[in-house]
Amino acid sequence: MERYRFTEQEKELLEHLQQPLAVYQFIDRRVVTLALSDGFCRLFGYTDREEAVRDMDHDMYRDTHPDDAGRVADAAVRFAEEDEPYDVVYRSRAKDGPGYRVIHARGEHVFTENGIRLAHVWYMDEGTYAGEDVSTDFQRSDPLNQVLTNALHEASILKSSRYDSLTGLPSMNYFFELAEAEKQAMTAAGEEAVLMYLDLNGMKYFNHRNGFAEGDRLLRAFAGVMARVFSHENCCHIGADRFAACSKKKGLEEQLRLFFQEAGKINGGNSLPVRVGIYPVTMEDVPVSMAYDRAKIACDTVRKTDASGFRYYNDRLRNEIRRRQYIQTHIDQAIAEKWIQVYYQPIVRAVSGKVCDEEALARWIDPSEGFLSPAEFIPYLEDGGMIYKLDLYVLEQVLEKIRNTRREGLSVVPHSINLSRSDFDACDMVEEIRKRVDDAGVSRDRISIEITESVIGSDADFIREQIVRFRELGFPVWMDDFGSGYSSLDVLQSIPFDLVKFDMSFMRKLDEGEKGRIILTNLMKMATSLQLDTVCEGVETEAQAHFLLEIGCSKLQGYHYCRPIPYSEILERNRLGIQIGYEDPSTSGYYSNVGQVNLYDPGMIAGDEENLLHNTFDTIPMGIIEIRGETSRVVRCNQAYRDFMGRRFGIDLSNPEQIFRPIRSVFMRNMVKACRDQGGRMYFDETLPDGFRVHSFARRIASSPLNGTTAVLAAVLSQTEPDEETSYVDIARALAADYYNIYVVDLDTERFIEYSSPVGKDVMAAERHGVRFFDAAREATAIRIYQEDRKWFVNAFTRENVLRELERFGVFTRTYRLIDTGTPTYATMKLTRMPGGNRIILGVSLTDCRERQEAKPEKEAVYPPEPEVLSPAR
Repeated sequence: MERYRFTEQEKELLEHLQQPLAVYQFIDRRVVTLALSDGFCRLFGYTDREEAVRDMDHDMYRDTHPDDAGRVADAAVRFAEEDEPYDVVYRSRAKDGPGYRVIHARGEHVFTENGIRLAHVWYMDEGTYAGEDVSTDFQRSDPLNQVLTNALHEASILKSSRYDSLTGLPSMNYFFELAEAEKQAMTAAGEEAVLMYLDLNGMKYFNHRNGFAEGDRLLRAFAGVMARVFSHENCCHIGADRFAACSKKKGLEEQLRLFFQEAGKINGGNSLPVRVGIYPVTMEDVPVSMAYDRAKIACDTVRKTDASGFRYYNDRLRNEIRRRQYIQTHIDQAIAEKWIQVYYQPIVRAVSGKVCDEEALARWIDPSEGFLSPAEFIPYLEDGGMIYKLDLYVLEQVLEKIRNTRREGLSVVPHSINLSRSDFDACDMVEEIRKRVDDAGVSRDRISIEITESVIGSDADFIREQIVRFRELGFPVWMDDFGSGYSSLDVLQSIPFDLVKFDMSFMRKLDEGEKGRIILTNLMKMATSLQLDTVCEGVETEAQAHFLLEIGCSKLQGYHYCRPIPYSEILERNRLGIQIGYEDPSTSGYYSNVGQVNLYDPGMIAGDEENLLHNTFDTIPMGIIEIRGETSRVVRCNQAYRDFMGRRFGIDLSNPEQIFRPIRSVFMRNMVKACRDQGGRMYFDETLPDGFRVHSFARRIASSPLNGTTAVLAAVLSQTEPDEETSYVDIARALAADYYNIYVVDLDTERFIEYSSPVGKDVMAAERHGVRFFDAAREATAIRIYQEDRKWFVNAFTRENVLRELERFGVFTRTYRLIDTGTPTYATMKLTRMPGGNRIILGVSLTDCRERQEAKPEKEAVYPPEPEVLSPAR
């Protein structure tokens, strides 16, 4: 039916009426607004007539009291379809303040000259609604208001057959009629219609937390958003937290984006995410009720998260549904006829390389569907509450395998089985497992229980109780897929596990860069600090296995060792001698302790004895010291540094120092001042008043141009007992009084380290590292060697000449003059081999010029030295 159009004169006449009047037409089972009078706009608070027409067409009952909306809408439909009288009293929200006003509406049908039926509805304002918040005196003073109030209370009790009494939206059956008409109208107009099923995610917990009254308010507000976005007649409240809607496919996703935004703001932001399933009617022309069933299927597959989302029903989903139905209806047959087989993947002890555990994994090999992976059938069994059948079947197969393994004379290692959250809803899973294991005569510690973080879900207290029951009975419990969720650390803190199984995603990230190694190293350290055993799954390369061994991962699992295989193949591999081999159970404790040492953790060098901790550190003591003139302060330090300074010097660093103080310790003064003055990386060795020797390191970090403050990083590397033997630094200090430079050179690579000492000082510091030792020597000659000595030095100091003279005499010695001290100064270079490796050590000492007046450089010498190369800055 086409929309009736008034002439301009007729429309102007109707719109200028001062009485509240509306003219409607019923088209395709929907109310269409043709005209609204000035009196109507004034009564309902509209200043824009076009806005009023939009609201009447799309959300007519937006301001109607929720208890009245369904009744009024139902009366309007009966008036339109069955020609019943339209005479209703209802409450409408007041525009000039809080509360409601009582509106009395009466309608008649009027036929145009060409037989089109129109509805004329007059509205009368009967005053303020006298509800429970209105005083008794007011009710007595206005008898008419009291009569209307009583009538409204009685009317609100009546059940509406076409509109939902809670939300005012069309009821489901009536909506199906509206949707069918809308679908046909869109198809006739060349547009594609979609039918949607909507579900508020978490309504049950919302009601539990906030109460049912607040839940009803949320549902009404949500219905209001639906009416505004999709229009009042294009949506319905199916029941509880479920709704339906129809719309055009064109622009739908943008419409849904807007809808999700608006739905998130309702109820003061105390809202819920929405899941939406969408059925495009062009996929297959089916009745509206069936279309909504399919939209519901799509809705149910949208993941339950804190974000709203949608999914279309399509051929892929249809195939998933068919597969779901097949799996759920054939699980019992698959178990009875052993279509489901248990495969075993070894878990290898990192230290011994032997199989220490095996994980049991289900594989469904169907006679008609073929091979089904766990990802294909486990979610469907979980959804149907049938996964307990599979998991208990796997356990029984594992127990049978253990008995057979004993008969074969092979070692029996623990086997792990995976449990699902719905296992615990279907039965007392703890007792079911205990009974089967005990009846089989298998030790309980041979069966480990793997539980993922997702199993814990929202009922953490219940799952924690089950885990405690397992462990008290002697079953080890593992946390599977650690790191795949968002609350893994919190779960580890609140629930007792025996082992943490790192998700295979860590292995993928391990090869992506240094960050992955850092994260996994520290997580491994955390797990071992909590006295948890560890497994990394997804190990595929020797490099990954080597790294995991270094950082203390005790067990490894992945295709690098073996894919999951059936028991028959395990026996065959054992017969052929290609099986990895089982760990002797008597060695498990030993290898567990050895494997958990993290070689990247300095704390591993510390023992448990208190007296040993005085000399070693669970973390290298480090602090940042600011130096200003002859004063200093510690601005940052770790606990190990605080303990060291308190024990050795009586300095309390429990709080960051706010003021600079004179440097009291000779040890500190030498270290920080040398570092400030010379920079670079410097090593020191000091004897403390109590006889302990401290080996330390310092590095200048930065200097402030504002006030001359210098920041120095100081670290204590080790300390030795008073009666221990002379250290390397003792030797270096003794040499520092005589030697200007000392170089250690690797002849295979020509890399070198330069140790330098300021003239007259006994501090020997690691000045710098370098490469291309002999080439660097020639580059520095022009800067440091006296001009008359340069030519013969360059000719003499070559790699070939040095090695030839070392071979003949065991030492290479030359004297020459340096000019980097201001005046020509004699220096003697001595070079000899070092024990162990292809290394040489070279020392340069300054010789008193007055005692060397007669020592002339050897003009004919062909060998060049290279001490200066190493210190071009001098």
